Amino acid sequence: MQIFENVPILNKASLLEMLRSRVADEKKLSEIPNPALLYDAPKAAKKIAEAVIEGKKIALVGDYDVDGVSATAIMADFFRQIPYPLETFIPNRFHDGYGVSPTILERIDADIIITVDNGITAIEAARICQERGIELIITDHHTPLEILPEAYAIVNPKLSKCSYPFAEICGAQVAWLLLALLKKELDLSIDMRSFLDILCIAIIADIMPLTNINRPLVKEGLKMLMASQRPSSIIIRDFLGKKAITSEDIAFQIAPRINSAGRLEDASIALEFFSAKNTHEAYRAFETLSSLNEQRRELEAEATQEALAIADANDTVVVVAKEGWHEGVVGIVAARLVEHFSKPVIALSIEDGVAKGSARSIGSVNIHNLIKENSHFLTKFGGHKMAAGLGLYEENIAPFRDALNKSASKLDPEDFLPLEEVIGMLPSSEIDHELLNLLESFEPYGEANTRPLFLLKDARILETKTFGKDESHSKVKAQQPQDTTSLELLQFKKVLHFPPQKRLTCSYRVVKNEFNSKVTAQLIINKIY
Repeated sequence: MQIFENVPILNKASLLEMLRSRVADEKKLSEIPNPALLYDAPKAAKKIAEAVIEGKKIALVGDYDVDGVSATAIMADFFRQIPYPLETFIPNRFHDGYGVSPTILERIDADIIITVDNGITAIEAARICQERGIELIITDHHTPLEILPEAYAIVNPKLSKCSYPFAEICGAQVAWLLLALLKKELDLSIDMRSFLDILCIAIIADIMPLTNINRPLVKEGLKMLMASQRPSSIIIRDFLGKKAITSEDIAFQIAPRINSAGRLEDASIALEFFSAKNTHEAYRAFETLSSLNEQRRELEAEATQEALAIADANDTVVVVAKEGWHEGVVGIVAARLVEHFSKPVIALSIEDGVAKGSARSIGSVNIHNLIKENSHFLTKFGGHKMAAGLGLYEENIAPFRDALNKSASKLDPEDFLPLEEVIGMLPSSEIDHELLNLLESFEPYGEANTRPLFLLKDARILETKTFGKDESHSKVKAQQPQDTTSLELLQFKKVLHFPPQKRLTCSYRVVKNEFNSKVTAQLIINKIY
């Protein structure tokens, strides 16, 4: 295939160099920049410290995704350790909308409101706080607009006047860094490392690049998850049942469960899980999250099929909208369609003439900028380069879609190429325990440091079998042209059929498989070309 003409043949030495170059900017925990470099953070910490000393009422407003819930849990745990009463509010997606909205302010009686993972676009809420004499401290990481809320302090690494050296941090990290300053202001002995088990979940779930300071925080956080006596961490360990937890375990097994509460019901269930006082409480909350996650998967699968049926594959940015789709799953539907079309996607749920939804991007396409350019069609929007949320009236969907595609047509076609690419071809002789150890040494994998994808090109198919309880998985035995031995590749949740004489070209990942104390290299098919 022409697109794979120049893919190099790798050995372990060349692979080592490639992986090293990805994480060349990795910091140590001790090298995390001073939180005081975050614009307004020292000012915010001083104000919160004064409020604690003076016994003022402090309220916290979080968000209903994993990042927002994690940030809320970390803040709540910190104030519990002071100890000082902190009233926490997480908006309900369906009744309150996003963030520190006027609706949620109706329920808050406080002298100071702190936001975590939201607030950068809360112009109206900030005005209401001023009128009521409430001092508003915003901590967020989403992209600011030209007009900022009139707040006492705004802590956001993406502010143009912020000099924090690494801006790609999640909302929970911004909150955690602010708490480090508050600890100093109040001369507390709280161990900031004790929150890393929750913090690493937020970093992974919010798809932050696992480079620079994010890398050591996730590394240490995953270790903390294995050792922490926090009830939620004990339940996560028991559920996964592994000797070591990986970032992929969090991304695919834990984050969707935590997210499901805010998507389908109320994020307070996820907060109860993180804040549980004992394993009985944590287990009960986790069971609820698992049940909600199953419901989410069913709703998502149905909506995805419907979205694929109505999508226009000729559009540069695919926009799908339908009445009856569950508002909590449209973000996942958008992500599924990105995988299918290899294009940015916006999925919208319509109710009573109003559409709400989510955008997901691909490659180097900045979906936030595209939406912002056409925001005159919208009632609200916010987010960042790869993902955004938005709202508009039903009659504006078609003109918005047309305008969005007109804007996207001006972009360089190369911007739309997926960033996750194969890095080379491996001779079968290179796939052994030494390779597994090499790959393991560069974990955690995730955004900006994806698990390496290798190429199998024009391989001769020797055998194809199905396996599993319901025979829904496939096992392919194939031989590369340059090899004398064969490779065995697995494709989960898909039955593969190949015509006679078919040659196989696919990308695959190499993962460690541990079964009955035996460790083997497992080759998982990523995409068949």
